[in-house]
Amino acid sequence: MFQSNKRLKIWETALLCAFALALLASCWAQGRQRALADGLIRLHVIAADDSEQEQALKLRVRDAVLACLEPKLEGLSDADEAAETVRASLGEIRLAAESASEGRSVAVALGQERYPLRQYEGFALPAGEYRSLRVTLGEGQGHNWWCVVFPPLCLRSATDPAVQSVMNVDDLHLIQQDEGYEIRFRVLELWGELKEWLSDGCG
Repeated sequence: MFQSNKRLKIWETALLCAFALALLASCWAQGRQRALADGLIRLHVIAADDSEQEQALKLRVRDAVLACLEPKLEGLSDADEAAETVRASLGEIRLAAESASEGRSVAVALGQERYPLRQYEGFALPAGEYRSLRVTLGEGQGHNWWCVVFPPLCLRSATDPAVQSVMNVDDLHLIQQDEGYEIRFRVLELWGELKEWLSDGCG
């Protein structure tokens, strides 16, 4: 009986330790993703449909938007300041998009949006909610195009001095595709899945 109780206490202690570690990892994941997201502004361009013509048009609109934004955001070092600049420029951004949209209607908005895990050349961004400049062409039924307009990761790499000057070392380490990035991202994904599960269960 004593041995049975002793084994039970060992299992209980192990489970409590595992739960505590999971909780700590979840808290870390939530904090890191939120801190990373607070320092970024992403660009989301949505094509009218998936035809070859509309997908090519989407990229031309992207280029027009980036050409409009790049000089406005150059030299800025704070994401909130960059967001205010984008917000104040929404009219100009829409006109730039319309100039390349060949008559398609264009809707432009700045707000919070949930993004999936996305891999780029040399870096990746975890799934989560990000501040997002959303450009929708026509009915917006086509495939998306994502990138980061602040810092300027659409046009530069994560090793570019202009990017590194506005991102801290921890954020750069998180997004760079080194040997450990998949483990870091998996922790972030598990935390996101847990939050969704808890939300569905309580809803």
